[in-house]
Amino acid sequence: MMTASKTVNLSYRALVHITGEEAEKFLQAVITTNLDQLGPHELKPGALLTPQGKILFDFLVSRIEGGLRFDLPADVAGDFVKRITLYRLRAKAEIVQVPESLVSVCWQGDSPASDNDSIKRDSRFPAQLNVLRLYHQASANAGLDAWVQLRAEYGIAEGEADFAYGDVFPHDVNFDQTGGVSFPKGCFIGQEVVSRMQHRGTTRRRVLIARSDVPLPPMGTPITVEGREIGAMGSSASQIGLALVRIDRVKDAMDTGNSILAGDAAITLSLPPHVRFGFPEAETGHG
Repeated sequence: MMTASKTVNLSYRALVHITGEEAEKFLQAVITTNLDQLGPHELKPGALLTPQGKILFDFLVSRIEGGLRFDLPADVAGDFVKRITLYRLRAKAEIVQVPESLVSVCWQGDSPASDNDSIKRDSRFPAQLNVLRLYHQASANAGLDAWVQLRAEYGIAEGEADFAYGDVFPHDVNFDQTGGVSFPKGCFIGQEVVSRMQHRGTTRRRVLIARSDVPLPPMGTPITVEGREIGAMGSSASQIGLALVRIDRVKDAMDTGNSILAGDAAITLSLPPHVRFGFPEAETGHG
């Protein structure tokens, strides 16, 4: 039996609409998402990278009449508009930040995605959870911690909440696992570096699920093993959260039985469900 639907208002998000006959064409060559594979009733994660392959902005993108909707943290939306405008060049496209954006999320209900553009399925989560993004007025029946907990349970990291912009590659925050970066489509800003990482399998940092018997500390708290920093906390809700860590050093700690600490809190780290990576072979005696 399905449990009651949960709805959370995301007042910290904002919307940018990019419309026009050449909007999709210029965006396809700039962002990491493959827009050719974006269905009418879903949203996909994506990012705008630096030429060196690090995430400048991350977002959720979905279709609207005549163009695309970008859902991203409100306090970077203006900067995103400025940056994406630089890449528009002479393309026939209009880029507008939506005033008074309405963004909510719901899950565990039986409402389908809608034909009216205001409800989209979040493709980062298993379909059976029915995680939907709502772009209209919605009454909340749960607080933000419920959404943070759901993201933590599935290893879904988001910019500002779990990592700093300009500091991570898409692989570091599992974007290669959630459809946030398309390797077959070819060109996007930073593509050469990111594709090299994919081909060589050189990713050392990953987002894992952190759990503790006590409340977890805030984002940015160092995660250590025997006093040595191996990563940092992302967002958390009570005793579960996300952690961006060196997975080789996590594996070493697990193999040797050393405690892993987030601040003063003892934690366990585990792989998110459905990911296609595992812990590497342990290496002892790191320099």
